Amino acid sequence: MRRLLLLRHAKTERDSPSGSDRDRPLAARGRNDAAELGLWLAGDPSLRPDLVLISTAVRARETWDIVRQQFSDVTAQGPAEHLPELYGAEAVQLLAIIRSLGTDHERLMIVGHNPGLHELALRLIGGGDAKGRAALADNLPTSGLAVIDFAVENWECAAFGSGQLKRLVSPKLLKQA
Repeated sequence: MRRLLLLRHAKTERDSPSGSDRDRPLAARGRNDAAELGLWLAGDPSLRPDLVLISTAVRARETWDIVRQQFSDVTAQGPAEHLPELYGAEAVQLLAIIRSLGTDHERLMIVGHNPGLHELALRLIGGGDAKGRAALADNLPTSGLAVIDFAVENWECAAFGSGQLKRLVSPKLLKQA
C-alpha cells in the first residue's frame, strides 16, 4: 500500500517584493490555515509523510515549514526535498516524479500548485470517498489536502485511475466538520 498526500500551498499575497510569482509569500490567512492543517495532520500518524517533495516557490516552502512545525515529534518528520520542477508541473510530469521513487517511501507528500496538483488528483482517483470526490471536482483549494491510497507495492505501479480518495481536507472543511 502507498499513500499520496497532495497539499496545495496556503493562501498568498497578491504580489511579491521582487515582482516574481515564485516569490509571493503567504498571507496572514495562509499562515493560519497552514498551521491549522498541520495540527490536524499531526493528530493522525497514518498521515505523516515518509518523504515530502516541495516546490521551490516561496509560498510552498513557507506552507511546509508551518505545517512541519505543528508536529511535536521531530522524528515523525520524514526527509524533505525542494524540487524546482514542481513549480508549474502538469499532471503527467508529477506522476513521472512519483513513479521514480520506487519502494523506499510508503507515504509521500507533494507540496505544490494548481492547476497541476488539482489535475493530478482528478486523474489519479478511480474511486473512494464520494463526498470528497464531488468537492474536489471543482477545485483543490489553497491549503487543500487530498489523501489518495494505491494498492501497490511500488510507486512505479501508480497510474491514472488507480487511486482511492481517502479524504479531502481543507481549513474550510475542517471548520464545517
